[in-house]
Amino acid sequence: MPSLAGLPLAAGLFAVAVLALAYVFVMPLLMGERRAAQRLKAIGATAAGNAVRGATVNRREQVAKTLGEIEAKAKGATKVTLELKIARAGLSWSKRTYWTISGVLGAIVGLLMLAITGSPFGGLGGAFVGGVGLPMFLLRHLRKRRIARFNRELPNAVDVVVRGIRTGIPVGDCFRMVSREAEEPVRSEFRIIIETQALGLSLGESVSRLYERVPVPEVNFFAIVINIQQQSGGNLSEALNNLSRVLRERRKMAGKVQAMSMEAKSSAGIIAALPFAVAGITSITSPDYISLLWTTDIGRLALLGSAIWMTFGILTIKKMIAFDF
Repeated sequence: MPSLAGLPLAAGLFAVAVLALAYVFVMPLLMGERRAAQRLKAIGATAAGNAVRGATVNRREQVAKTLGEIEAKAKGATKVTLELKIARAGLSWSKRTYWTISGVLGAIVGLLMLAITGSPFGGLGGAFVGGVGLPMFLLRHLRKRRIARFNRELPNAVDVVVRGIRTGIPVGDCFRMVSREAEEPVRSEFRIIIETQALGLSLGESVSRLYERVPVPEVNFFAIVINIQQQSGGNLSEALNNLSRVLRERRKMAGKVQAMSMEAKSSAGIIAALPFAVAGITSITSPDYISLLWTTDIGRLALLGSAIWMTFGILTIKKMIAFDF
């Protein structure tokens, strides 16, 4: 019969054996569950990351698709017609009114040149300049002035839309507020957007048509932001707020460039006016000396060559000091 003194030692060895068996058989199961849980967690995180990346990729694809559609529309834009030129100048003339005014101006300038030169060719040249060149110059001048006024007022109109959206006002109502309270020509252009929406066009299409009437980069930016938000979603107030800041920065930069280029423009004006000023002074002090330029064949050729080279020089200087944004 075994002694009682060896019982504690045997019990201790039995307990160690039981713990060892438990460690060998049970712990792998527990560790397997833990590893499985870790794998499941990792798979879930990967799936969530893939979903986020997939959503980001889808949004980028939608934005790229929207930009492609806008670019395609811009490339496929119709030819600039006379009606569109008149609309860009901010005039309400019809084609008949335009041609009537052109005919009157051509007749006045042609008769004036005929009376001054006494030559029918001079009269025809004056009629062409008055009937074709002068009306086109008028439309171009009015268009540039209208675009400058539009660019000054557009950031304020965008700010009105941003504040309205942040306070819970619908985008259409914000545009109506601008069409009632903004300065011209922004007020009339936004009124046209509201009217085209009433005819069934979407907001993006209506804003895209605004670029046809006011063909400047600022309006193109505005149309892109609206179209992307309409087709891809997003925070419109934040996007328009960023656009307003960009438009103001562009205006500041344009002002700085204009101020820095004034010296070059003044020099160009002086250089271009110097030959005419010298010719005028010489015609007063020595009329017989300078009259050889238009009384002899060699003088006429010299005048023609000088006019051609002066034209090239003025166009070159104008190209050098012209900055586009």
